[in-house]
Amino acid sequence: MLNIGNHLRKTQTNLISLEKISFSWPNGQKILDNCSFSISKPGLWMIVGKNGSGKSTLFRLLNGMIEKDSGNFYCELRPSLMFQNPDHQLLLPTCKSDLMLSIPRSLTDSQRQKLIDKVLNQVGMKGFESRPIHTLSGGQKQRLALAGALASGSNLLLLDEPTALLDPISQNSVLEIVKELCSDKKNPMTAIWITHRINELKFCDSAAIMDKGSIGPWLTGEDLFNQLNSLAGR
Repeated sequence: MLNIGNHLRKTQTNLISLEKISFSWPNGQKILDNCSFSISKPGLWMIVGKNGSGKSTLFRLLNGMIEKDSGNFYCELRPSLMFQNPDHQLLLPTCKSDLMLSIPRSLTDSQRQKLIDKVLNQVGMKGFESRPIHTLSGGQKQRLALAGALASGSNLLLLDEPTALLDPISQNSVLEIVKELCSDKKNPMTAIWITHRINELKFCDSAAIMDKGSIGPWLTGEDLFNQLNSLAGR
């Protein structure tokens, strides 16, 4: 469980809760302003917002990289942050060697191999363990980064525009894999996905707009798509 400052007590049922969170950089620029939202169950949750609306800063807070200035924050999940460019988080030469960085050291060699096989299969990369990373496509690299998050034991995926640099086919493959992980009947993941592409909203369970450091109400992906599409047509 992530603990940052004053929290909400665990008597609540939410997996994640933020109440009136504020954060400013040392220069005084306020990025998060009374930001409040909660997530009560696993699923694919999307956030749409303009550049500078506070989305990436929110992810840094959720990942424990920065501390809030005020407000209440509770998260019982283990987060893993994924970036736009997977090259920024793939460090070793082969798929297996890179995944080994994410695997708990307490596991035996046999357990590590089983975990590597499992996570590669989960992201549609069965048999890729010996593949050099430089031979992978952008979509395969992003899926490998996702496999690393799974290998680490994370159950909260923080995806910061993970399809921004991908071609349409790779975009859909990553979206479909994350959706499957979040819909798993035995062990569903929770994922928060930042996007600029409103067509991606059709994949999510709920979506919200972030503007000027705060988040609006959760809507269905279809409702938010229609709302944004209507505004774009004016």
